[in-house]
Amino acid sequence: MMVRQSSPQADHPEYQYLNLLKEIIADGVKNVDRGTGMASYSLFGRQTRYDLSKGFPLLTTKKTYWHGILHELYWFLSGQTNIKYLIDNNVHIWDDYPYKIYKKKAKGADIKELSKEEFINKIATDAKFAKEHGELPRIYGEMWRKWPTRTPGRTIDQLKWVIDEIKEDPYARNAIVTSWNPEYLYTMATREDTSYFPICHNMYQISVKDGKLSLQLYQRSADMFLGVPFNIASYALLTHILARVTGYEPGDFIHTFGDVHIYENHLEQSKEQITREPRPLPSLKINPSVRSFDDFRPEHVILEGYDPHPPIKGDFTVAGGFYESETARQNLEFRK
Repeated sequence: MMVRQSSPQADHPEYQYLNLLKEIIADGVKNVDRGTGMASYSLFGRQTRYDLSKGFPLLTTKKTYWHGILHELYWFLSGQTNIKYLIDNNVHIWDDYPYKIYKKKAKGADIKELSKEEFINKIATDAKFAKEHGELPRIYGEMWRKWPTRTPGRTIDQLKWVIDEIKEDPYARNAIVTSWNPEYLYTMATREDTSYFPICHNMYQISVKDGKLSLQLYQRSADMFLGVPFNIASYALLTHILARVTGYEPGDFIHTFGDVHIYENHLEQSKEQITREPRPLPSLKINPSVRSFDDFRPEHVILEGYDPHPPIKGDFTVAGGFYESETARQNLEFRK
């Protein structure tokens, strides 16, 4: 059992995150990603809970990239799949996957292989290139708002359905949005349909109790140092937005994990972070003009009182997603 750091704010909700970092550092099992060879230290099956009436859970023990969180969530909510929107707003957290796909296409083809910087600049300045190489089909936004069906031309807006369901039946137990479609994932897919990126935060459910709307996320794979601070803030913000458009107060954000891990090249940074004392959480307000889901824009969110410790940098690892082993190649050929 983890012993929580002694502190005058010992009940600060951020200790849930810090104690999980400590537990992984102390007891994590070494894993090696088969696609990249990158090692990580991992545990399985954990959960944290944030009462949103007690502050907005944007981590304070290191500065978290709020601008990126806002625009990424809006990118998802608006059903977009092209990284040009993010690049145009100076958000580069999704650059690596389309660049990885582009390099794979360029290899062996009559296409000049661009550097990552050249690739990003071309996405920003060349609409035709962006349309061809900036797309990440079947990413979260598409699966939330335009889930593909077997009926030609028909898609399902899961998010709109969930909102309508909660408005019509506050006791609904089926208000679930999923991004996990086996047809497009890993070696379950055909080669032409395979997504070359992983779906990590793959399902969430909302529930109303005592006039408060809560959201529980299931995240199958969690990069604790870089990714999870983003995920906590993003889904806490989503909880606020859903509460606003359904007419409830925000309740809890519950974060349920499958595999929680720290990459080997983030260990020292994680050890530094757990030495820091959490500061008071900021507060969050959404402009009252937001009445329906499609009204929402990043500028409608006001974050107040955010006073974090300095940032701690770490390299992003492009791990997970499609891996073409010999068995996978045979399976894919068989399905053609």
